[in-house]
Amino acid sequence: MSGSGDRAKDALLVFTPSGKRGHFPVGTPILQAARSLGVDIDSVCGGRAICGRCQVQLSEGTFAKHGVTSTADHLSPVSATEQRYAEKRALPPGRRLSCQARLMGDVVIDVPPESQVHKQVVRKRAEVRAIALDPVTRLYYVEVAEPDMHNPSGDLERLHAALAAQWNVTGLEADLHVVQALQKALRAGQWTVTVAVHHGNPPEGNRIVAVWPGFHDQIFGIACDIGSTTIAAHLCDLSTGEVVASAGLMNPQIRFGEDLMSRVSYVMMNPGGDAEMTAAVRDAVNTLLVQVTRDAGIDTSLVLEAVFVGNPIMHHLFLGIDPVELGGAPFALATSGAVNLRARELGLRMNHGARVYVLPCIAGHVGADAAAVVLSEGPHLQDENWLIVDVGTNAEIVLGNRQRLLACSSPTGPAFEGAQISSGQRAAPGAIERIRIDPETLEPRFRVIGCDLWSDEPGFDAAVETTGVTGICGSGIIEAVAEMFLAGIVSQDGVIEGALAARTPRIEPQGRTFSYLIKDGEPEIRITQNDIRQIQLAKAALYAGARLLMDTMGIDQVDRITLAGAFGSHIDVKHAMVLGMIPDCRLERVSSAGNAAGTGARIALLNGGARREIETVVGRIEKIETALEPRFQEHFVAAMAFPHKTAPYPHLAQVVALPASKAPSREDDGRTGRRRRSLDRRGV
Repeated sequence: MSGSGDRAKDALLVFTPSGKRGHFPVGTPILQAARSLGVDIDSVCGGRAICGRCQVQLSEGTFAKHGVTSTADHLSPVSATEQRYAEKRALPPGRRLSCQARLMGDVVIDVPPESQVHKQVVRKRAEVRAIALDPVTRLYYVEVAEPDMHNPSGDLERLHAALAAQWNVTGLEADLHVVQALQKALRAGQWTVTVAVHHGNPPEGNRIVAVWPGFHDQIFGIACDIGSTTIAAHLCDLSTGEVVASAGLMNPQIRFGEDLMSRVSYVMMNPGGDAEMTAAVRDAVNTLLVQVTRDAGIDTSLVLEAVFVGNPIMHHLFLGIDPVELGGAPFALATSGAVNLRARELGLRMNHGARVYVLPCIAGHVGADAAAVVLSEGPHLQDENWLIVDVGTNAEIVLGNRQRLLACSSPTGPAFEGAQISSGQRAAPGAIERIRIDPETLEPRFRVIGCDLWSDEPGFDAAVETTGVTGICGSGIIEAVAEMFLAGIVSQDGVIEGALAARTPRIEPQGRTFSYLIKDGEPEIRITQNDIRQIQLAKAALYAGARLLMDTMGIDQVDRITLAGAFGSHIDVKHAMVLGMIPDCRLERVSSAGNAAGTGARIALLNGGARREIETVVGRIEKIETALEPRFQEHFVAAMAFPHKTAPYPHLAQVVALPASKAPSREDDGRTGRRRRSLDRRGV
């Protein structure tokens, strides 16, 4: 930028939306001026009109706010280089390449979002913060000096010099495979190459991890949530932040045990069982890597970054760590900190120089997936008391605000996912996912996955002919039990009212208890007394964990509740509250976040600062161990009732007519005794 004495010869340049401004000599390239002002304009090729990422738009007119009259002739004419680029790659009308356009007079220049280095990646839910794109691995196109007999130096050293001179990137090391490939790449590219630099933290620091001849502008990363039941992967373009492909599959470790503790038991009982499960989960991740890259039409060698999250046992098994210590108190983690390593150490099918980042774990049963949920939702940035529940076989619960954060895990079991339910199944086409029961006739109507029609609407039978009605999934069982309670079919203590068999043939005796028939035929779908007990056990554990955190925080109600997890996104929040899965709260303040753990992984993939942020936040989260808290059992027993034995639900009562509670009968007491024995069997 010129000194103040030369201002009369200079032109005023104003950038929007940043508002940054300065005087520059006529003829200054717009990109050069932007860099001197710290304006956020992207470029891989370093101003050589190859990448096209530095596009800007001239704003024409008189801008009184800036004191500028901005016209087209205040920029240099479109150059032959720009014309060639426009012919090859297309340049939107009115756009200029800022590396080619030169300042000829006072102008206002707009930098569109897609041209910004730290652009915001749009998220579907408006209430959550956007993702600022700032990846750890970046591309740099450089022109390298040819070797000289009179000034001998290695190709790598001249590459370092070029990166320092053209990009101000210094202090670099290079992976061995880069050095092995460098000479061929330089000569194939006629002394131009594109390098990928991983900007890591000490001790590894900044490293050249890949090299391509000439200009190259494609690198990708993968964000992966390794759940105990399913594994989900999202392939992202590290230049734009866009998710270009997603895929998921069942975790193959299920064959070793459906829940986490059974997998730990398998390791204890079978020497080498941990290695078996490690191989299984890594094979599954590689399968997903191949699938998403094939779907995106790219080679796996273009994937240079990966971020993984998962509960502590999945975390350990994926990293090849024996999880046995997590099977009993004090539930010691091998490491709770973030893990940085090379993808090839895990045998992943990615670029040879690709790096892996695994988010930190919070505690022995609150893992990197819970940390990712915190990163995604941001309770540590809020003033209100926010309860976040990642619903799964082992629920992970976070409560707090910017001053204090608490976390715990709660053993909900697999009932919410349709397991241990007589007609239960995983969420798949044909599974009942929604149900309503008429309180007058006690007749049900339902909707299945894969069909938008209700069962009592014309055309339903034809619409489900290919899939049939095959069972009831987790969201369906929650709604079924909640609707049975609201219709008076089930008492507050969870007992199916056999006396109602006189009103409807759908209530049928089953030994000493009763069941409710939703659908007859093949297969027959009904809710049994044991199904209700399984849901009571699961929801009571969930509520008790949340209530324990509230006790520790010293509050009686929360301001906001979010249900996270792939399953949590399908739960109807009203029915969840009718069951008493969660504490009372204004219904408009209760929401579903979808796979927030996967989103948190994606944030950490696309933004290096987010990694440092979550590492700091996890360090101050207080872990509450439910197994050591005597009040957990008290809360658990009281939470067996619908929605709760003693806790009031005033907000829920404003929108739902809750049945009046009544004293338990002698018959109910007998069944309560059986219920307590069930609690003992769970070891809760």
